Amino acid sequence: MTLLAATATSHPATVLPISLAAVLVWSALAAVLWLTVYLLRCAVAPFGPCRRCEGEGKIRPRPGGIRRKARYCRRCEGTGLRLRIGRRAINYARRHRNGT
Repeated sequence: MTLLAATATSHPATVLPISLAAVLVWSALAAVLWLTVYLLRCAVAPFGPCRRCEGEGKIRPRPGGIRRKARYCRRCEGTGLRLRIGRRAINYARRHRNGT
């Protein structure tokens, strides 16, 4: 029976040390890039689908419950659209730009 002994390797480790500062910088850059893209999207398309009625404008009754007709969604007032949060921030900043 042959015994194998552990030996040191002659090549250096290939793991690159990543500092916490580098991770924070890259995370900050990614967050700024995401925010820029989101605000541009809000400027181009200020409305998104309503989450409550899923963009239909009507709320359907639950299956197996009391028989009712579909009714208009109160959140979007039957349009199926809602104003995005980023667009609300843009409108607020535009309104209060001069300190008024």
